[in-house]
Amino acid sequence: MVPAAHRQNDIIPLIEKSIDGEFSAIACYQQLINMAPTREQKEIITEIRKDEMRHLNTFSKIYSQLTGQKYNPKITEECPSTFKAGIDFAFHDEQKTVDHYLEISSKTNNEYIRDQYKRAASDEQNHAVWFLYFLK
Repeated sequence: MVPAAHRQNDIIPLIEKSIDGEFSAIACYQQLINMAPTREQKEIITEIRKDEMRHLNTFSKIYSQLTGQKYNPKITEECPSTFKAGIDFAFHDEQKTVDHYLEISSKTNNEYIRDQYKRAASDEQNHAVWFLYFLK
């Protein structure tokens, strides 16, 4: 059996990736809000962006608790420059993120981390549905 501390260390790079992803999404979604052609789209993307900010905050706290350090997030993917391309990008990114978060939740024996990542995966799936709706 692998010691719990070792298993937690295995997820640190995955948590860093999730923090960077949330940070990148927050920046991208602000661009999408600014480009959105309708008030409804602006409002929905604003709500999605608030979820991403909550995820960023939660994952940053988890990272600090596990490492004793603060992680400085970075933009890892640039947001497309048109609304339609940005929505398509966001849809695919949200779908990939669901899998990433479920992977993290399955690799930890820490109930709090597992629950937070499962909840975030559910949020990301909901976001993907909205972005798919905007694509139609």
